[in-house]
Amino acid sequence: MSAPETSPIRVGQIEIRYLRDGTADGSLGLFEMTLQPGSNVPPPHSHSRNDEMLYVLEGKLRHSVDGVSVDLGPGECRYTPRGSVHGFSNPFDQPVRTLTVLTPDIGAQYFRDVGAVVSAGGPPDKARLLEVMKGYGLVPSAPAPAA
Repeated sequence: MSAPETSPIRVGQIEIRYLRDGTADGSLGLFEMTLQPGSNVPPPHSHSRNDEMLYVLEGKLRHSVDGVSVDLGPGECRYTPRGSVHGFSNPFDQPVRTLTVLTPDIGAQYFRDVGAVVSAGGPPDKARLLEVMKGYGLVPSAPAPAA
C-alpha cells in the first residue's frame, strides 16, 4: 500500500489529499477533496477507465450524474460508473470535504498535472486542460443543447 500524500495538491481553489494512490498496482485509489464555495470545477466529463464513489464528510456538494443533480450532505454518497457523465460544484456558503474512491485509480499525478496547467498564470489554457484530461481517460462532455 502506498503512503498518504505528504502535502495537498492544489488545483485552483480545490485541494486534493491523496490517501492511497493505486496506480502502481492498478487498484483502487482514495483521496480527500476540499472544495471552497464557488470554486471553479472540472467540466462535466466521464471516465473511460474508472468507476467513482464520492462520500461527503462535511458541508454540502451539488453532484450530477447523467443529467440528474442532487445535493449531498454529510454521510451521503453517490456512485458514478465508468462512462457516465458527471460533475460537481459547491454553490453553497461553506467549504465541502469529500472522500472519493476511484477504481482503478487515476492517480495523484493527474491532479498534479491539472494543477500545473491551472497555476501557470493567467486564465487556464483550456486546450491543454482537455489534453491532460484525455491523457488520463477522462472524456469531456459535449455542452448541453440550448433549450
